[in-house]
Amino acid sequence: MPADATPRTRPHGALHGDVLDALGARLVTGDLVEGRVLTLDTIAREYAVSVPVAREAVRVLESMGMVAARRRVGVSVLPRASWHVFDPRLIRWRLAGDDRTAQLLSLSELRNGFEPVAAGLAARRATPAQCSELASAVSDMVVHGRSGDLRAYLVADVRFHATMLEASGNEMIRALADVVAEVLTGRTEHDLMPARPNPQAIALHDEVARAIRTGDATAAERAMRSIIDEAAGAMRAQYAAD
Repeated sequence: MPADATPRTRPHGALHGDVLDALGARLVTGDLVEGRVLTLDTIAREYAVSVPVAREAVRVLESMGMVAARRRVGVSVLPRASWHVFDPRLIRWRLAGDDRTAQLLSLSELRNGFEPVAAGLAARRATPAQCSELASAVSDMVVHGRSGDLRAYLVADVRFHATMLEASGNEMIRALADVVAEVLTGRTEHDLMPARPNPQAIALHDEVARAIRTGDATAAERAMRSIIDEAAGAMRAQYAAD
C-alpha cells in the first residue's frame, strides 16, 4: 500500500480490504510461512493503517482458519490443513498466485462432484422462471461469445451456473455458487479463456438448459459434466500455449 494511503485519505472499509488482500496473498504464496508470528503493531506499520484496521483484517483471516491471534503471543500463521479452502476469498487469492492453473483444475474436479448432480436435480425441480432465466443466460452467452466481450460473457456464465445450482433445490449445493463464480472469474481474469469462447461450450450450456426444461435429468447431468471437462481441457491448452 502506498505510504500516503492512510486512514485519513481512504475509507476505513477500503483500508481493511486492502490489508486483508495483501496478507491473504502473502499467506497463499508462502511469503508468510506456517508458524511465523506477527503483531498487530507490525501489520499496522507495514500497511500504514491503524491498529483497529489491522485487527479487523486479522479477525477475517482467523475466521478463515489461516491465522490464530493470541494475547501476549501475537498473530501466528496456521498450517494450510486448517484453512477453509471453500472460502471464495481464499480461492481468489490462490487464483492470483503462480499455481492458479493447478488450483483451477483442482476446482474443476470439485465441480465434477456436484454440478452434474445439481443439473440432474434441477431437471426435476426447476421452476418455469428458473428455466426462463437459464435460457436467457445462454442467449446472452451466444451474443457475447460472438462479439468476444469476455467480461459480459462472464456475467452471463456466472448467472447460468448460479441459477442452475439454485434450481437444484438443495441448499447445500446452492451455497457453492460463490465457489463456481470464483472459478469462472479467475479463468477470465487470469487469461485462461480463449479470445472467443468455444461455441461447443456454449452449445453444451444450451443443452443443459433444454434438458432441465424438458425434465431430462440424465441428459442434464451428462451435458454439465461435458461443460466442466471442456473447460478443464481448454485451461490446460491455454496454459500450455503461454
